[in-house]
Amino acid sequence: MAAPPESTKTSLRQRLAAHVADRWPQLAHVHVRYHGPFAYVTGELADGTRLPLMRLRYTGSATTWGFAIYLASRDRYENSILPNGWPAGTPAEALDCACGLYLNDPTTWQPPTN
Repeated sequence: MAAPPESTKTSLRQRLAAHVADRWPQLAHVHVRYHGPFAYVTGELADGTRLPLMRLRYTGSATTWGFAIYLASRDRYENSILPNGWPAGTPAEALDCACGLYLNDPTTWQPPTN
């Protein structure tokens, strides 16, 4: 798979930053770096501590990305399934899954109640 175009990279950064501002006040910033088709996402706490969270894989769409969670215990990324059962989804879904783990908020994995 090819690397995402610059417009998609910009869009991804903006979407993640907006979602962090709306949903994850524990994070002061979100950082994204790219290598080929992968986007590596790191969260930064207010004290400057950086937490590797996840790796997204570009699928050719700006809205659907493959998901791999960072496993601190193994110091690597591992392909994962989102709470909805799919191996790919929106960047916000992936961020919620990773932050639910690393920021200790398992409510992000529960289906919405009506």
